[in-house]
Amino acid sequence: MAISLADLLAVSSLRLIPAGGATASDTPIGWVAVTELEDPLPFLSGGEVVLTTGVRQTTPAAQRRFVRRVSEAGGLAVGFGVGLSHQRIPPALLEEAHRVELPVFEVPYETPFIAIGKIVADSHSADHYSRLEDLLRGHQVLAAALLGGGGLSRLLEELAGMLGTDVALFQYGTRIAGGRAPAGTEPAGTDRSWHRVPVATGLKDRCTLVIAEPYASAAIVDYAQSLISVELSNQARRRAGERVTAGQLLQDIVRGALAGPDAVARLGSTGLDCAGRHVVVAVEVASGQRKALRTLPLPEDCAGVLTALLDDRLLVLAPEPDGAGLGARLGAYLHAAGFTARVGIGGAYAQPNGLRWSYFEARESLTRGGPVNPPNRLSLTSLLLSSEDVPLADLAAEALSPLVDFDAKHSGGLITTLERYLALNGSVAAVADALQLHRNTVRYRLQQIADLTGYDPAVTADRVHLYLALNVRALR
Repeated sequence: MAISLADLLAVSSLRLIPAGGATASDTPIGWVAVTELEDPLPFLSGGEVVLTTGVRQTTPAAQRRFVRRVSEAGGLAVGFGVGLSHQRIPPALLEEAHRVELPVFEVPYETPFIAIGKIVADSHSADHYSRLEDLLRGHQVLAAALLGGGGLSRLLEELAGMLGTDVALFQYGTRIAGGRAPAGTEPAGTDRSWHRVPVATGLKDRCTLVIAEPYASAAIVDYAQSLISVELSNQARRRAGERVTAGQLLQDIVRGALAGPDAVARLGSTGLDCAGRHVVVAVEVASGQRKALRTLPLPEDCAGVLTALLDDRLLVLAPEPDGAGLGARLGAYLHAAGFTARVGIGGAYAQPNGLRWSYFEARESLTRGGPVNPPNRLSLTSLLLSSEDVPLADLAAEALSPLVDFDAKHSGGLITTLERYLALNGSVAAVADALQLHRNTVRYRLQQIADLTGYDPAVTADRVHLYLALNVRALR
C-alpha cells in the first residue's frame, strides 16, 4: 500500500515535525503538491500533501484562506517549510487547520521538498509493482486451476478466495459453476448485492459471472472473465463435434446399419456400457432454436451422460434409474433457459438394439405434445418406421401431398378434417361438433379427400393407409 501521512512523518531522515491539533491519518497519500499560490484549490484533485513556504501568505487572512482551500480540495495535510519567508508556522494557519481538522507539519529548512516527493513517489512505484506481482501470481493460479484438471469450478473457487467473496457462473439462466469465499467472511443473514460481468462466448446464452459485493482486485476479474470466455467457447466447440459424431453413430444403430459386437465396441468408445440398461431422452425445440442444441450445455446434475444430435433433436442417453428424473430436469432447465421445448422419454433397454427401441419410443412420445412425455408402447407406425426397407415416408407423402397442396391453396381444412375423422372413429357427427361444421360440410370434405388421394376414409383398408400416413407425417 502507498505510504500514509503517519508513515511519512515517521521517516526520521526527513525530520518532519507534526504541528497543530489534527491527527495524521492512515489514508494513503495520493501525491505531493508544491505550491506558493494563494488559492491552490483549482490545481488539486484530492488526496495530496500540499507543501508551501508561505511566501505569498503574508497576512493572517491569507493564511486562513489557504488552509480552507486545501481542505475544500480534499488535501490530506499541509507541510510548511520554515526558514525562508517564515521562521515558524504562522499561528493563524495553525488555528484554521485545527478548526477544519487538517493536519499540519513543519518541514525544516534542511529538508528539500523534493525529498518528500521522492519518498511518496517511490512508495507508489513499490505499491504498483507489488500489485503487478500479485496480479501475475493471480493469473498463474487461475490458469493452473483451469488447465490442471479442475476446470471452471476450480477456477471460480480460486477467484472467490482472491476476492474474498462468493462468485458463480450462469449460462442460459442456470448456474453452471461456482466458488465460495472462505468460511466466516460474511455475517449470517447479510443481504448482498451482486456485480454482474457479462462473458462473451459467441452464443446467445446470457453467460454472466456474478460476484458478491463488496470486493476488490478488479484486474484479476478481467483476466478471469477472459479465461472463462475462452474455456466456454472451447467447450461449445467440443460439444458440437462430439454430438455430431455421436449422432452419426446412433443414426447407424437406429437404421440397423450397425449392430452386434461392432455396435457394442463403437458405443463403448463413447463411454457407454451396453451391458447396462439405458434410456434415450429426446429434446425437440422450436425451429429457430435448433442451432443452439449443438452447443447447449447440460445443467450440473445432468453431467456425465452421452449426448448426440439426430434429426434436429438432442438425444441424451442416461442409465435406467435416472431416465424419468433426467427428463423432468431437462424440461425444467429448457423452460428456464427460454426454449420452446418438448422432452420425450423412451423405455430402458440394454444393448444397441435396446437403444434403438428406446429412441423410437422417445420420438413417438414427443408427438403427445406435453412439455415432458413419458414412454409408452410403440405403435405399429413406429415399428414400421424402424425398418429402412419399408418406404413409409414416401408412401405417406404420396397419399397426403394432394391434401396438403389443396389446403395451402384453398384453406380447405382437409388434413384437419381427416385427422379428426380418424381420431373420432369415423363419426361424422362427432367431427362436425368438434370442428363446428355442418355434417354435410364434413361429408363433402371426406368426398374431396377420397377424390384427391384415391383413398376413401370410409373404407377400412383405405382408412388404415391414411391413418399410417398421418402418423408417419407426425413422427417425421
